[in-house]
Amino acid sequence: MSESAIRLGEAGELLLSGVLDYSTGPALRKQGQALINASTAPALVLDCSAVVKSSSVGLSLLLCFMRDAQAVKKPVSVRALPEDMREIAQVSGLTELLAHP
Repeated sequence: MSESAIRLGEAGELLLSGVLDYSTGPALRKQGQALINASTAPALVLDCSAVVKSSSVGLSLLLCFMRDAQAVKKPVSVRALPEDMREIAQVSGLTELLAHP
C-alpha cells in the first residue's frame, strides 16, 4: 500500500500524497486540520498533484479542509485534482465548489 501524507509546503500549500481512502482518511483529516489551524499564510492551496488514488473519502477530506480554512477566514483553492476525484465531484455536483477561483 502506498503511504499517504499531508504536509505544509511553501506559501500555504497543503500537499496531499498517496492513497486517500477509508484507511488513511481519519489520520489525514486530523493532520490537515492541525496544519490549517497552524498556518500563518494568508491563503491556502490544497495541492493534490501527488495523490495516487482516491475514493470518495479524498473528496470528503477536501471539503473538510475547505471548511477548516473558512473557519480561520482563509481563502482556499484546489490544485491538480486527480481524475478519479474529479469524476466523483462531478457525480456529486461538487465540481464548481472545487473549481480553481
